[in-house]
Amino acid sequence: MDRLKAMQTFVRIVEANSFTKAAETLNLPRAALTATMQNLEAFLGTTLLLRTTRRLSLTPDGADYFRQCVEILGAVEAAEAGFRGASTGKPKGKLRIDLPGTLGRRLVMPRLAEFAAAYPDVELVLSLTDRIVDVVQEGIDCALRVGQLQDSSLVGRQIGSMRFLTCAAPAYLERHGVPRTLEELRAHRGVIHFSGRTGRAFDWDFQVDGKVVKVDMAGAISVNDADAYLSCALQGLGLAQVGAYQARPHLQAGELVQVLSAWPPTPMPISLLYPQGRMAAPKVRVFAEWLTAVFQNEADCQP
Repeated sequence: MDRLKAMQTFVRIVEANSFTKAAETLNLPRAALTATMQNLEAFLGTTLLLRTTRRLSLTPDGADYFRQCVEILGAVEAAEAGFRGASTGKPKGKLRIDLPGTLGRRLVMPRLAEFAAAYPDVELVLSLTDRIVDVVQEGIDCALRVGQLQDSSLVGRQIGSMRFLTCAAPAYLERHGVPRTLEELRAHRGVIHFSGRTGRAFDWDFQVDGKVVKVDMAGAISVNDADAYLSCALQGLGLAQVGAYQARPHLQAGELVQVLSAWPPTPMPISLLYPQGRMAAPKVRVFAEWLTAVFQNEADCQP
């Protein structure tokens, strides 16, 4: 029995919480994974997984062995990468990444050729979606997220922040006037943006003298997509707090006007999520560093 491959198989099964899904990501028949686990448990003299028709669960020995396998496999990958890097100078391997749809399309994808040129031996597999993705079960190496992170078994690393601007189309401001103070917002309507993940509307808030002030905005239109949100603002359907990277070209073209610039909305953290131990992989580490530079460049842009 190849013990290293057995460890890798065991970890993938636990991460996917399914023999079938693990077999798909490993490109192996399910029967091969079953045989590997039977041999591994016989070799160790203990049961690692409890299987039912509906779910898998780790035994106490299985949980302890899983933690040690993750550490061992991470150390092996780091050691091998060091030697491969010495000969090629570049990280290698397939890198599966999940990106939020609009942010991925507007900020990451236009600069992806830079990463590909710098790391030609990294094979990128990108998914752009706003649905809730199970990073572990779907075999994702890292996922980009905007906003406060929920408690999970994943590790989160903040790599930047997203700035927002309060804007409106000139046509809207001609009809309703330009708000000069937060109090005047009561006479205005906003486009409501709610999360496609949670269904909760994003707060309208402003930074005032170092404090965050929230404002309840009335609005007749609610959307759960950032591009649709911007489209509503461009059509003059209300005020909107739009990501600076989205608003910038429309501000320059005169299609949007920034208002209440003295009280900017609170930025949202941008984080990279990854399973425990995955950041040790050179391909993940260099992608995280590259993304950090992308968002730093965005933060340096005006407005």
